[in-house]
Amino acid sequence: MTKESPHLLISVIIVNYNGKKFLPDCLTSIFHQTYFPFEVIIVDNGSNDDSVEYIQQNFPDVKIVTLSTNRGFAGGTNAGIRKAEGKFILTLNNDTIIAPNFIDEIVKPMVSDSSVGMCASKMIFPDGRINSTAICISRSGAAWDRGMGEPDLGQYDVAEEVFGSCAGASLYRSTMLDKIGLFDEDFFLYMEDVDLAFRARLSGWKCMYVPTARVIHVHGGTAEPNSDISVYFGNRNIVWYVIKDFPLKFLLVSLPWVIGRNCAVIPYYFLKGKGKIILLAKIDSIKGLHNMFKKRPDIVRKVSDNEIKKWIYLWCRLSRKKDVFKY
Repeated sequence: MTKESPHLLISVIIVNYNGKKFLPDCLTSIFHQTYFPFEVIIVDNGSNDDSVEYIQQNFPDVKIVTLSTNRGFAGGTNAGIRKAEGKFILTLNNDTIIAPNFIDEIVKPMVSDSSVGMCASKMIFPDGRINSTAICISRSGAAWDRGMGEPDLGQYDVAEEVFGSCAGASLYRSTMLDKIGLFDEDFFLYMEDVDLAFRARLSGWKCMYVPTARVIHVHGGTAEPNSDISVYFGNRNIVWYVIKDFPLKFLLVSLPWVIGRNCAVIPYYFLKGKGKIILLAKIDSIKGLHNMFKKRPDIVRKVSDNEIKKWIYLWCRLSRKKDVFKY
């Protein structure tokens, strides 16, 4: 364990796609931070709502990376990271509002312990319910936000080590990303943070939950939770990260859970009127399996299988009241 100077440059990366209506509150909250220094980089994924013009006119200190096509959260965030100069990378959704001391709080585990590669925040919906306090996963591949939908009654007010962090408001160590790689752009949208957290864990990095780092998240600002986009990418990518990241022996014994869950969700989505999109998602997930298998040798695996398995629940674990699946 080593301690670093708390006055290190932090790069704030925000991916924007037609999110002009969210930018005033989001950017104002960033520029009212008690922490300094930081830089703000917005990656615009080909918006057509004058987002770029609005930023240029009202927040001239923001660095803008303009992409001609929509590269999703993964590709957009990576484009911002490649322009970043900070020791730490703070990823934020464009529909977030961070508390004035947010950066001051979320950076503390990073500067006090060099083995911490990720920090998770307490993400709250505007109505006060919890959005996320960490990422959880099960051997079926199901991934969910800890505490999702619960009233915030202090049940998640203890700082602790967790599996991973939701990239909607997460801090990453730049040196960790240099070693394990950035977000997988094949994922495009959804589950890319689960994949990155898994790769970080496999490489021996820790993730700390920081309850004092609070952020309001509108949620679904770009893609609504039950939209075709979220159903497709979430259900496609939930297969991919398992095939790519699970330790081999654990993957083999978990296949009945993985296959069973992915088959079970098909009638569920049919009943919700999403039959065509869920079938397309599962068909495309199968088509991409070979590509995910090819990525396995490139993943740095330094820890034992037992170290990884302790973070993977046998079934979806309902937290203090309830957790809601990401997918």
